[in-house]
Amino acid sequence: MELARAKINLALHVTGVTENGYHVLDSLVAFADIGDELFIERADTPSLTLEGPFAATLDAGPENLVLRAAEMMSAPYVTIRLVKNLPVASGIGGGSADAAATIRGLCKLFDLSQPSGDAVARLGADVPVCLFNQACRMAGIGDVITPLALAQPWHAVLVNPGVAVSTEEVFAALDEKSNFPMPAEMDLSIDGLGNMRNDLEAPALRIFPDIERVLNALTSAGAGLSRMSGSGATCFGLFSNGEQAAHAATEISAKNPNWWVQPTILS
Repeated sequence: MELARAKINLALHVTGVTENGYHVLDSLVAFADIGDELFIERADTPSLTLEGPFAATLDAGPENLVLRAAEMMSAPYVTIRLVKNLPVASGIGGGSADAAATIRGLCKLFDLSQPSGDAVARLGADVPVCLFNQACRMAGIGDVITPLALAQPWHAVLVNPGVAVSTEEVFAALDEKSNFPMPAEMDLSIDGLGNMRNDLEAPALRIFPDIERVLNALTSAGAGLSRMSGSGATCFGLFSNGEQAAHAATEISAKNPNWWVQPTILS
């Protein structure tokens, strides 16, 4: 089994736009200990089956990133079972994480080398960082990845209000696209993270006001920092320890039974 860990943008600064329209980012990325699950086995004919709480929102056709990743690898036929535990279009890299997990799984199963960065990036801007699969600073158009040594993991709660967010729509609503990058030397404490930002949060809040309810719920539950991940709508709250995070998740779930709420550890 390959775990496609949820990708969390602890900070995301939009610092420019390239000539061909790609947004230039400076982002602090960590990965949760929860995610989608992929089971990959040799087979006589290729296939993809979808299971899990969010499977109904996906299409198993040729445009699925899992199948596109498998095709790119030119591996022998396999059957892939994807258990979709993460909400779709939620700002936590679900499809990109699935593609990266597919690549890792095929490399292990057939003793293959990982493809080039350019080939991986053609699947999507977040696939390279999901293949990297550890805390890092991601810059450029997602192609400049610098590993970070964390003093300790972060205890967090992830919350999604059940809103599917269009990344393109949020970027289009961003008023200023040439913002300051993150500090060269980053303070990775909760206070230090508070001095950074997610530049996509403000436009997302204008389009999807439910996100503000999520942020308020995390803050009310005791989070030291509450922020949206990626282009939303998933938000995270950071807590001092696992017990506080678990208590907050229980409290938020009880008050909002239709939300997706998960305590986790980010690393």
